[in-house]
Parts: sequence; C-alpha cells; structure tokens
Amino acid sequence: MNRDISCLIVDDEAMAIEIIETHLSKIPTIKTINSCNNAIEAFNFLINNSVDLVFLDINMPEISGISFAKSIHKDIKIIFTTAYRDYAVEGFELQAVDYLLKPISFERLLKAVNTYFEVYNNSNKTSLKEEAVSEFMFVRADRRMIKIDFDAIIYVESYSDYIKIHLTDETITTRETISAIEVKLPNNNFMRIHRSFIISLAHITSFTNEEITINKKSFPISRSYKKEVLSILEKF
Repeated sequence: MNRDISCLIVDDEAMAIEIIETHLSKIPTIKTINSCNNAIEAFNFLINNSVDLVFLDINMPEISGISFAKSIHKDIKIIFTTAYRDYAVEGFELQAVDYLLKPISFERLLKAVNTYFEVYNNSNKTSLKEEAVSEFMFVRADRRMIKIDFDAIIYVESYSDYIKIHLTDETITTRETISAIEVKLPNNNFMRIHRSFIISLAHITSFTNEEITINKKSFPISRSYKKEVLSILEKF
C-alpha cells in the first residue's frame, strides 16, 4: 500500500503558509505534518520528526532557505517558494525538485508535486490530475474556517482590505486580498476581469467587449485584463 508523502512548510509569511496548506489539502497523497515560521523552528522539528518533502521559502530572517537546504539530510527533498526570481539558479544547483514563484497557483504547485512523484517516488505515481481536483476551499470568516464549494461561487468582490465572496445562497466576508483568493481558485473555472472582481465562468449570462453580465448584474472588464479576458471568452 502506498503511504502518504509527509510535508513540512517553512515560510515567515502566515498567508503564504495558508495558501500552500490549502493547495496541498486538495492532493490526497500529500500530508502536511507541520508548518514553521523560520529555519530554526524547522531545524528543531526535524530533529524528532521524519519528513519527505519541504516547501521552503528562501528569503527568511536569520537563516535563509538556501542555507537551511544545504544543512538538512539529502533524502529530504525541497520545493523552493519565493517572491524573487534571483534565487532560481542557486536553488536548482541544490537539486531542488522545483522552484515556485509567489503567488503560487494550485496548478503550478500540482505540477511541482507531480515532478516529485515522477523523479523520487514512483510508488506513489498515481493519476494526480484525476485525484487532486478539489471542489472546494476554506476561508477564514467569523473566527472560523468556512468551507466554500467552488460551484456555489458566483463572483468575488474586493473592498480594499477585505473581500466578499458572493454565493448562490449567501455572501461570505473575509479579511483577505483578492489576489490571495485568486490563487486558490481553479483558473479553468474563474477569471479575474478587474482589480476588484473575479467571476465564475459558469454563471456568465452574456458579455460584450466592455462588460460581463451575471444574473442581470454588469461587471466592467478593465483595460489591464481585457486582452486575456476576451481571449478566454472568444473560446466559448
């Protein structure tokens, strides 16, 4: 019987950890056993715990992800996560499985996990494309994590420091950025059309070159998103 792949997330940004945890929760063969805010905390955890794969931020205080990767056992595989392209060469010199640039989408993370399975864990090489497609996400609201089915989302609306997720039967308000929510949503079902709006493709009623209509409500297509939006809409 194939065993789960044990994962550790090391990142000094709470939001980054939450996004990676959400993505990994959609992959049945991956088990996140802990998350750490810095390399020292991760060192201490590894003393008494076995880990197969580490999602490792590079730019962290005191000890960088690069230094941490050089000091741990070679059997522990690394997927680097960072907002900076400058570290890519050094990361791959350490034989990292992959190098992910933030914000990290589920599709990109899934590709990295597939690479790990193909190269290092053939016994777990199952059809992840079929198994890992989740139909929900969790968001924090009212001091708890709330499960939201993707099919129920009509559109997401940004209000500066918080967003509203409009569902078929209610509206969820959460203190997250629209960009953070965007990477949690499957991009084959949702589309960013404006800095303030993400819409569900399944709920589109009609559209023009300037706006999209959903249930008699119109949403503007901003100039910065227009080329990409129209290229997607033309495929309908």
